[in-house]
Amino acid sequence: VQLQASGGGLVQAGGSLRLSCAASGRTFSRYYKGWFRQAPGKEREFVAAISGTGGITYYTDSVKGRFTISRDNAKNTVYLQMNSLKPEDTAVYYCAAGGKNKYEYDYWGQGTQVTVSS
Repeated sequence: VQLQASGGGLVQAGGSLRLSCAASGRTFSRYYKGWFRQAPGKEREFVAAISGTGGITYYTDSVKGRFTISRDNAKNTVYLQMNSLKPEDTAVYYCAAGGKNKYEYDYWGQGTQVTVSS
């Protein structure tokens, strides 16, 4: 199983990025998918999660109203649309799949860097 994250980059504050994470090797249509991030010197933190059908989403408070998680099970891909980005959103973003709940996952992607300049 591989999770390939992409879409990171350098953006000015107030800008937008869309992260994608394509899974291969198995399907996860019945399981949660999520996004986490880790800033320099900090522990990895939960960002967002989406249920298998896409009907339930969760967000950490700091991104509510700015980030949107979605998934396309036909493409075995999960997305994170990030708007109104802030410098404090700078981190390596990791996708995760195979989750039985919004926090615990069996598979992780390699991470994609998001840098927001002020």
